[in-house]
Amino acid sequence: MKLVFAGTPDFSALALKSILAAGHQVKLVLTQPDRPSGRGMALRASPVKVLALASGIEVFQPPSLKDEAAQERVRAVAAEAMIVAAYGLILPQTVLDMPRFGCINIHASLLPRWRGAAPIQRAILAGDAETGVCIMQMEAGLDTGPVLLSGKLPISSTDTAGSLHDKLAGLGAGLIVEALAKLPLPLCPQSDSGVSYAAKIEKSEAALDWRMPAVKLDRQVRAFNPFPGAAVGLNGMTIKIWSATAESGSGEPGAVLYSGKDGIVVACGEGTLRLSELQKAGGKRLPVEPFLAGAGIPAGARFEQRMP
Repeated sequence: MKLVFAGTPDFSALALKSILAAGHQVKLVLTQPDRPSGRGMALRASPVKVLALASGIEVFQPPSLKDEAAQERVRAVAAEAMIVAAYGLILPQTVLDMPRFGCINIHASLLPRWRGAAPIQRAILAGDAETGVCIMQMEAGLDTGPVLLSGKLPISSTDTAGSLHDKLAGLGAGLIVEALAKLPLPLCPQSDSGVSYAAKIEKSEAALDWRMPAVKLDRQVRAFNPFPGAAVGLNGMTIKIWSATAESGSGEPGAVLYSGKDGIVVACGEGTLRLSELQKAGGKRLPVEPFLAGAGIPAGARFEQRMP
């Protein structure tokens, strides 16, 4: 099929790679403008742009698709379908109506649960047992369109947002190729019940509150790995927690009950949290033993309720 592809991060790049491997003709790739990144704040191309250029595909990076000139650039392709995956820009109705088969979205949740920007992190935070990918016909509403195809997978007790992202990206890459081979597919309207919204992750959410149950803090650590990283305060210093496990036990919330090479055990509102990978501000992510060698946190120390 002759396609336009719109996407930006790694999740999208894997789908594009799968579509190209299946033999489809991607005539134009839309992706977000290059952004400053790293300590030098140099402009960095998105993973989708890097792949498209390496594949000899024309790349278009408009700041908006509401502009008529931008819309004409897309219309000129005369694509049979436009595939959208974590693109980051709103598609006006004019664009949605352009391709013969419309615009088809790869969304990382089991719709109508977790419509919106951060479905992977929200599913972990909520303690969902499973998630998946929906191939959805796009319409003007936020992830409200009918589902063409879907797939499920379990969320394990050790899944981070990073590991779950990779699993879902692979699932989505396979499903979109399957969907393209079967078009036109029956439209399955989303249920009116079970709707939830996955708001964008804010850095302020990463602060751990030791008054919460350990199981919730465990999910928070996993949901915010790799971004923005769960954070706690100790003696005016911010420490990021990258790996932790909920356990039984009790004590004053925030109090360090044990500190050794096999973990730092901290009392929570209910249960305890064993910290096993940490990072000081400006330092590297470290397993607990080398971390403690450079930052003494003895039993009896006390973490603040929230990061300073």
